[in-house]
Order: sequence, then structure tokens, then C-alpha cells
Amino acid sequence: MYLVSACLLGLKSRYDGGSNRGSRNPVLPNTLLVPFCPEQLGGLPTPRSPAEIIGGSGEDVLAGKGIVCNERGEDVTALFLRGAYESLYLARFYGAEGVFLKDGSPSCGVNCIHDGTFSGCKRAGMGVTAALLQQHRYTLFSEREFFRDR
Repeated sequence: MYLVSACLLGLKSRYDGGSNRGSRNPVLPNTLLVPFCPEQLGGLPTPRSPAEIIGGSGEDVLAGKGIVCNERGEDVTALFLRGAYESLYLARFYGAEGVFLKDGSPSCGVNCIHDGTFSGCKRAGMGVTAALLQQHRYTLFSEREFFRDR
């Protein structure tokens, strides 16, 4: 059993109400995949204002050294933290073997996140949920490892 960012399975859970599946096929046929969206679990609506980590990465947010703000300048850190801890609960509840996450996301970024300037630029780093799951020794994968070409 694997947890999977809901947007990768075609659920319209992205900040803009879209998904990230497209016409791609998951690489794990006949495997239980449990969709989840940390931002929705944290209480954010869909669609929602885009958010980025300011002052570091997901690890910094968990340590109280960074914050998550939306493009309107609202601090949504508490909602991102709530979603991360709810995601950890799901991973434990289901006994997840691993977690597939959407890279670039302030929640789910495994290898990269946006740089906090809302300019579209990315940098190395993890999102809040990815960082928490990694701290609890879950194996993380990005969407590049989740999809195969048709």
C-alpha cells in the first residue's frame, strides 16, 4: 500500500482546482494506492491561493524557522502543519510502504519547491509534508517515479 498525492491520481485537488495526471499511467498496477492531499487535510479549500515556503524549506517550517504564505501574503503555516501531521497519521494508519508526492509543492515537494518569490522559480528542498514523512523514515518518491509512458 502506498499513499499518493491525490492530484497524481487525477483528483482535482491542486491549488487551482486541477490535477497532475494527464494521460500518464501509474507504474504500480494491482497495488493499493490511497489518495491524499495534505493541503486539503489541513483545511485549505480547493481551489485556493498558491502558497510557497518563505525563509527555507519544509524542514525549516517544521523547526519553526520558516513559514508558508499564500500569494496574498496570508500566513498559512498552521494549515500546512496540520495537513502534514494528518498525512503522517494516514501513513501510519494504513502501514504505507512508501509515499508518492508531487514535486514542487510546498507540501509534497520531494526534490524541489518553489523559491518563495511567487516568480515560478524552483530550488532544491522539500515541502512540509515530505519533510515530516522523511523524518519518520517513510520512503518518498516523486511523480517521476510514479508514472510510466503510455
